Amino acid sequence: MSELPELITEFVDLSKAYLKQETIEPAKRLGRFAGFSIGAAVAFALAALFGGIALLRLLLDVLPEGPYWTVLGYVLAAVALALLAGILVAMTKSSLAKKEKVV
Repeated sequence: MSELPELITEFVDLSKAYLKQETIEPAKRLGRFAGFSIGAAVAFALAALFGGIALLRLLLDVLPEGPYWTVLGYVLAAVALALLAGILVAMTKSSLAKKEKVV
């Protein structure tokens, strides 16, 4: 009968260790990955913002003066950023399709 409390204690300890190994550690790794992913997304968003502003300023400096030319600069910059976004989405879709075919 004295063996039963020892077995229960051992079972509880093994259960705690297993839960820690299978839930807490992967959750920590997932949190670290999510943190780096969010940081990368913020960095890319800032790069796109500053790149768009730089492109707009370049177009406004290259185009002649005038209100219509200014509007054209804004439109060209918006179209360029939309094309870049479309290219990135297409590249992402094609790479995801390739990964699905491999799996």
